[in-house]
Amino acid sequence: MYQNKIRQYRKQQGMNLDELAKKVGISVGYLCHLEIGSRANPSIQIMEKVANALGKNVAEIFFSE
Repeated sequence: MYQNKIRQYRKQQGMNLDELAKKVGISVGYLCHLEIGSRANPSIQIMEKVANALGKNVAEIFFSE
């Protein structure tokens, strides 16, 4: 299963799913799927928007161990 750090960084910043989804411009459902890894291939645009909303870079969130 695909792993990322969206949830970790979102919680560190005290954001809930709804707040982050609104910042990114995606649905809460899609964000939830990204977090749990059931949507393993988000577009680079979505990855960049998520990273920007969390104040991180794409590699930190999507490609680090």
